[in-house]
Amino acid sequence: MILVTGATGNIGSALLKELHARGVGPLRGLTRDAARAVFPQGVEAVEGDFAEPASLKPALKGVRSLFLVPRPGSDADILEAARQAGVEHVVLVSSITVQTHPHLGPAGENLAVERLLKETGMAWTILRPTQFASNALMWTASIRGRETVRAPYPETALPTIHPADVASVARVALTEPGHHERTYALTGPEPITARQQVAVIAAVLGREVPFAEISRRQAYAQMVAVFGAEAADAVLDVTGGDVNPELLMVRDTVSQVTGTPARPFRQWVSENADAFRRVARA
Repeated sequence: MILVTGATGNIGSALLKELHARGVGPLRGLTRDAARAVFPQGVEAVEGDFAEPASLKPALKGVRSLFLVPRPGSDADILEAARQAGVEHVVLVSSITVQTHPHLGPAGENLAVERLLKETGMAWTILRPTQFASNALMWTASIRGRETVRAPYPETALPTIHPADVASVARVALTEPGHHERTYALTGPEPITARQQVAVIAAVLGREVPFAEISRRQAYAQMVAVFGAEAADAVLDVTGGDVNPELLMVRDTVSQVTGTPARPFRQWVSENADAFRRVARA
């Protein structure tokens, strides 16, 4: 039995589809509302709330391997619940900022979860992805409204990763030998700036999408309401100013682990173009 947490999210949903398509099973997807979850046929939807680790006991029953997206609750309690349930192997989603920006709060939190996992005695695999292609969804309102997309640091080029590539690496780690006690830094196939991302979106949509640079202060004012002060500062520290060269590196980990090249940003946009075309209803 494999339990996938964050099963309705960008990575978890892609992971369930990959596992199911390859005949891996039995599979279980964790969600807060099983009645509303849409999973591949044969995937068991189970309810649980990370804020209440006791509620995870039924979901963890009989589970051999766990895919874990951390920090929606007490990570120590969640990992202990998994250990007590007899889980043998945990694939954990962390962040590449553990390597590149360990002084930042969110990176420190990710590192703390990594250490907690290693101390449980369960086998582990740690995934450290870079910036997600799906972060571009923050521009949907502007693009749908045919307004100018505004972003800071427009020339910082990061090797943005398709969430499905994180899922593909997780699938291999969960189902094939040789990945226990391994840490994988994951990136997309090429660096791409915010300005270039908007240009790709425009090309896929077949229309102009204006872009304008804004200051860090202006960006912070927009982001703090969504992410909170610490996370907003962290994102801006990562993408602006004196960027750690290690953050800009393109790694071939995805192809090395999965045997398939990492997906380019344009592929993610093509697969999610409707998100930029839909007009939000009042």
